Amino acid sequence: MTCRFYWYRTDYRVHSGYCGGIVLLSAPKRPDIRHRTKTLLSTAVSAAALFLALDSRPATALTLDEALASTYQCSPAIDAERARLRATDEDVPIAQSGYRPDIVAGADLGRRNQDNSPGGTTNQSPRGWGVALAQPIFRGFQVTNAVNEAQSRVRAGRERLRTVEQDKLFEATTTFMEVVAQQAILKLNENNLNVLTEELKATRDRFAVGEVTRTDVAQSEARRADAVAQVDQARADLQTARAAFERTVCQPADRLVEPALKRNMLPKSQQEAVDISIQENPRIVGALYTEQAARFTVDAIRGQLLPQVTLEANYDNRFDDQLIDGESQTAAVRGVVTVPIYERGGVVHAQVRQAKHVHLASLQEVEQTTIEVKANAIRAWSQLVGAQAQLESAKAAVEANTIALTGVREEERVGQRTLIEVLNAQQELLNSQVTLVTTRRDVIIAAYGLQAALGRLDALSLGVTDVIYDPQQHAQEVDSKWFGISITHDDGRHERLDVDPGVLK
Repeated sequence: MTCRFYWYRTDYRVHSGYCGGIVLLSAPKRPDIRHRTKTLLSTAVSAAALFLALDSRPATALTLDEALASTYQCSPAIDAERARLRATDEDVPIAQSGYRPDIVAGADLGRRNQDNSPGGTTNQSPRGWGVALAQPIFRGFQVTNAVNEAQSRVRAGRERLRTVEQDKLFEATTTFMEVVAQQAILKLNENNLNVLTEELKATRDRFAVGEVTRTDVAQSEARRADAVAQVDQARADLQTARAAFERTVCQPADRLVEPALKRNMLPKSQQEAVDISIQENPRIVGALYTEQAARFTVDAIRGQLLPQVTLEANYDNRFDDQLIDGESQTAAVRGVVTVPIYERGGVVHAQVRQAKHVHLASLQEVEQTTIEVKANAIRAWSQLVGAQAQLESAKAAVEANTIALTGVREEERVGQRTLIEVLNAQQELLNSQVTLVTTRRDVIIAAYGLQAALGRLDALSLGVTDVIYDPQQHAQEVDSKWFGISITHDDGRHERLDVDPGVLK
């Protein structure tokens, strides 16, 4: 008796042919063995139970898109990079401060005792206050270039955030598919153990009536022992995969649903993949913004060699008994023009040359990054094509090994094959089934790896969640901020650091 179960994403069917599911094969029984009916019945019941368990998918099953959404929302690495980007956003108002005035106020209070002989002692309390303002008018375009540099670095930081998001989402995809594969491998090994257990029982019964030798029994025992070890190893591998999944996705790895390949999100050709990656990969885009920032840095430093124009104003109010009216008020406004002749021993000239070399290095980094991204796109495309070809071969191997095992068993019954050949055929079928499972895993991972190489493995492009972090919102908020030192989250919480008092003792 042979039972074949074929797994599909939307339903389960039983028919002739194999499509990547779990093949359950009952052990052969000689017609004259008394346990034949009982064994076949138990095997059929087990197969039916497994089929019903697979068919009754729980309502709380976790899909890959849901796992990616959970990773996007809960990953500490992504949250940390978002915080670093918000810190980078503050470089823009820091640079813009060069446009704004510098206003300071001061006050003083003193006590003066003067001994005038023979006129006696005079006690006085001079005091006063004042306000000074300095407004830059022209700083050699330093502020303009500093603002442009800061904005370019912010844009580069956004691309670094995209890179981190892609890395974590790809890690979530890998761990998800690893759990799915290990679950299937464990079921295959458990089924293989059941088959070999029935095989061992049948062999012992045949040995009892003199149909096989003690060698045949020992071979069956050895194969079953190997199957036990494989089941134990498969369980350990599954626990390891689940731990990695929970670490990445922040959810327990229970009832995962194997995803189907989304062909509509893949490019049509290798050249299309390369073209998209060059245009959209965050590493290339980030390198371009970094080069742009380095170019503005050169211009900002060069501005120190140009004339500087500043408007200064101050107001002082003094109170002193030595004054005629006891009080004086002074207000002054002046314009200051500074023309550098030889600034600080030539340090600015050296800084300009240094910045130019940094800019040249950033240009080469753009070129190197482009080469690497192009190579990664070609490799990712090749891995996907290779995995898809291997999948077809793996399906064919399972079908062929299933037919071969059935034939070897029939031939063994009439004495044309030995028991060891049946056991070898059973092991070959198991190996091909495991290969099919791992190949299906590799196809999905390769597809998402290609998306990462293109620069499209992000929550927005994948459409896994409606709640997308907008990095421009914080940048726009701080761009117009003139005052304030607190930072506030969307829910109104202020950032603070709580320190355990015991640590400070």
